Formats: sequence, C-alpha cells, structure tokens
Amino acid sequence: MSDAFVELFGRRQEGTWSAPGRVNLIGEFTDYNDGYVLPTSLPMEAHASLARREDDVLRVASAQGTPGGGERVVAVRLADLRPPGHKGWAGYVLGVAWALREAGHTIGGADIRVDSEVPIGAGLSSSAALECSVALALRAAFELDLSLEQLALLAKRAENDFVGVPTGIMDQMASLLCVPGSALLLDTRSLESRQVPFALGPAGLELMVLDTRVRHELGNSAYAERRRACEVAAAEIGVPALRDVEIARMGEALARLDSEELRMRARHVITEGARVLEVVRLLEDDSVAEIGPILTAGHISLRDDFEVSSPELDVAVDSALATGALGARMVGGGFGGSAIALVRSSDSGLVERAVVEAFAAAGFAPPRVFVAAPAATKTSPD
Repeated sequence: MSDAFVELFGRRQEGTWSAPGRVNLIGEFTDYNDGYVLPTSLPMEAHASLARREDDVLRVASAQGTPGGGERVVAVRLADLRPPGHKGWAGYVLGVAWALREAGHTIGGADIRVDSEVPIGAGLSSSAALECSVALALRAAFELDLSLEQLALLAKRAENDFVGVPTGIMDQMASLLCVPGSALLLDTRSLESRQVPFALGPAGLELMVLDTRVRHELGNSAYAERRRACEVAAAEIGVPALRDVEIARMGEALARLDSEELRMRARHVITEGARVLEVVRLLEDDSVAEIGPILTAGHISLRDDFEVSSPELDVAVDSALATGALGARMVGGGFGGSAIALVRSSDSGLVERAVVEAFAAAGFAPPRVFVAAPAATKTSPD
C-alpha cells in the first residue's frame, strides 16, 4: 500500500484503515423491513490509505479501478460533490465524503487510495467494506467525533443517496461492529445490537463460503422491486413494516393481500425474522450444529417465496447438503453471488470437492470456496 501510494501521489500516507466484508448468517432482506439480522465478519478486508491536503481537493484511486492497467486518479473539489455521484468504485469513496459534509462535519482535501480483498458482487458486502474503511480514515484524519454507529449510518447514506443503491443498514453496521468469535444481532429499527457467541472451532464446525463467481449489481437487479413489494405489502396489511407481523398471526396478515406475489414476498420476510431469533436462541444455548436446518429453510424461502436465487446458487446449496453439510443457503442480494454451508471440519474438503464437481457437471465456471473466519475492524491506522 505504501509504495503504491507514493507512486500515485508523490508522498507517503498518514495511515491505512481497514474494514472487513461480511457474510449474513441469517436474516436476508429483513434489514429494510425494520427486522433483525445476524451477520458475521469475514477475513477479507477493504483498506483506505489517506494523506491530508492543504486544499479542498479529493484525489482518489483504487487498486481495483483499472484491471490490467495502471491506476487512475479521480480528482474532485469537495464543493462539487453532489448526487448522483461518480460511477463505479469512485462513487463509494466520494460518497462518504459527501455524506459527512451533508451531515455538517468539516473535512478538508485528501489523497485516498483504496484496495480490497473482498470479492466484488459476491454478496459479501464489498461496497460497505469500502465505504467503512474510507469513513474510518476520514474520521481519524479530520478528528471527527463520530461513533461507529454514526459512521455506519453515514456510509449507508453514501450508498443510498450518492451511489443510488437502496440497501439497508446491515452491511455497514456489520463491517464496523462485528468482532471475531461472534455474530452481530442487530435490530435494524432501533439499531440496538449485541454480540452472539459464534465460535465454530470448539464444536468441530466451519462456515464455508461458496462464491459462485456469478456477479450481481444490486442497482441493476430486482432488489429495488423486492423492497417496493415489501413496502406495499406492509401498507396493505396495515403495519409500519413487515417486522411488525407476528409469526403466529402471519396467516391472518397474508389473507389481507390480494396479490400472490405480495403474499410470497411478505411470507419470506415474516418467517425469516422468526428464523433469526431461533438461530440466536440456539447459539446462546451452545447448540450451534442445530442451526443447520434453519439455514436451509432460509434458502428455500429465498428461492421459492422471494425468488432471488439462481441455478448456480441452487447447485451450490444442493451439492453441499447432499455431501453432509448441516445446512446451507444463499446470501446477499441474490441472482448470483455466494452461498454459505455449515459443515463439520472433517467434511469440509469433501464438501468443497462436491461443489466444484457439481459446478463442472452443470457447465458452470469453477466456484471459489473458502472458510469464513471473522475479522475485526481496524479503527486505528496501520
């Protein structure tokens, strides 16, 4: 990072801040329905190196910005930042600066170079990791009195209002608040959170990530359509958000919806909320292996009721389960990206081979398979 920064900007960075990607254990599409989510962090991180400038110019560059070629520097005056923002990676970086200024925080010019190990488009929150690393860098460089929760909200605003992707708050909160050995139970309405034990090693288990390498773009997918359907369903049922429908009264609530599509979308969100709380109960009872069937039930709901799976995701889940995985499901925005599988450590090699072979038999490109070992956000510079 240091040599590349000097080559780009002619001076050394003041520090490098990092934030991890995340994988959502359970609670898919519940965040924008004011519900509960249960993410955990990943070992792959996004990094932001920064050096302050004496003027009001932001110069930003990305190691991933120009594949196969030299890095391109994007320069813009702070006063010229306004949505809709720049396309691609630069929008996420510049959007954080814009959100800070819009919230009344004073920042000056800076040179920023970002780099990331989080796979892009894999449903592992690469954009939030990028935003959060930049937010941490700007907070430190300009001595802003902001909590991690406040930074997460500003990073979300950057993605929603500057980049134009209507995501919920889970990704940014997970990137900034997750700690190793735990999953983060987050109430996306109140933003209250607590760490839930998620130590798989002592139980002889691993959480595998099965990256299909089929890339999705949330801004160009049916993500916004699903969100709108949930809002319409809540309005027709007569509740502020689908989170407010108790699982015991789901049948009564769904009967108020005229559209079968709305019933399907609402059924997923309502049952998924119940699945989050059941997984938390089991984890806190030290019954981690028992969460497997709940993960699988979540995939079936995402596939059939929310209709966001894909052939590659279904093959990944089905082949993992057929080879002994305790549970498996797709994660992220859908239509590609990744699945997760809860497996016994002794079976991980077998499951990986089975998934790779199933992809080959189906004529799909080889997947990327790795173990999700949680990482911590680095709030101090390297």
